[in-house]
Amino acid sequence: MQKLISIAEIKDHVGTEVGVSRWMEIPQSRIDLFADATDDHQFIHVDPKRAAETPFGGTIAHGFLTVAMLSAMYADATPRLREDSFGINYGFNKIRFMTPVPSGGRVRGRFFLKEARMRGAGRLMTTFDVTVEIEGAKKPAMTATWLTIIQFDPKDMPQA
Repeated sequence: MQKLISIAEIKDHVGTEVGVSRWMEIPQSRIDLFADATDDHQFIHVDPKRAAETPFGGTIAHGFLTVAMLSAMYADATPRLREDSFGINYGFNKIRFMTPVPSGGRVRGRFFLKEARMRGAGRLMTTFDVTVEIEGAKKPAMTATWLTIIQFDPKDMPQA
């Protein structure tokens, strides 16, 4: 069950790891669906025979598939805000792809809350340092600094 916290409590979590998602499988079928959705059918993603001849030894997930998985990892790992109405991506300050995710691999996200600040009435901007780990790998699949905005009704904000 996802932990509930208030916006007033979020400042207590800045500077800490706020959650780790469950392991999520990246089967070839998910890679193929992503290739179809993005029109990125490069052989290292969708042709196991040809990809086996590369240094990867088989097909690998798209880097952007790993990025796309962050939303599910976030929902799985981070506390939910009581006042939350909806959240939107604001962008990334940095993304680095360090180790390819092999087809059939499992990944999970670690979320470190770097900053949380109000951006006007009813808008909270959060900045997370995120690491996506690959089960059994020494190096992560990726690291990122991710910004999100949580929109809520200002009437729900506790008065100080």
